Amino acid sequence: MQERFRPAIKYFGDIISVSQRLLQGARILGIPVVVSEQYPKGLGSTVQELDLTGAKLVFPKTKFSMVLPEVEAALAEIPGVRSVVLFGVETHVCIQQTALDLIGRGFEVHIVADATSSRSMMDRMFALERLARTGIIVTTSESVLLQLVADKEHPKFKEIQNIIKASAPESGLLSKV
Repeated sequence: MQERFRPAIKYFGDIISVSQRLLQGARILGIPVVVSEQYPKGLGSTVQELDLTGAKLVFPKTKFSMVLPEVEAALAEIPGVRSVVLFGVETHVCIQQTALDLIGRGFEVHIVADATSSRSMMDRMFALERLARTGIIVTTSESVLLQLVADKEHPKFKEIQNIIKASAPESGLLSKV
């Protein structure tokens, strides 16, 4: 979610807002975050609104999929990792190709629909449909955060609950899924 995408991606502000919630949840729960930036020399860095403090890896790429040796090495360092949560832009390009590469390597893949967009809602819709048909889980930010704590008795439940007390933006993304 880089600066140059801001004017082109539908509901960019909404997906940034939802992504902030997800990153905050990952920090609270100690979940490693891996960030790729598509050709940052030309497209700029990740937008300032997203706090990448504590990210396990932030790396530049030119390939659309982020499944590159750097990411595979970072995933290999995480004991018992079986699932990956993806969000960002563009749904039908980088998200889709990354998801397909990950599922091909045996990971369970979750795509956060309210934190993922494209320039075209048609491209986004068909990508999410295709990915769901391949066994990838298309979900929402609140669902992911609550699934991660799984129980009201989780020691971090209250902190996660505070994140989701304010609902995620009701953008036009909903009508286009």
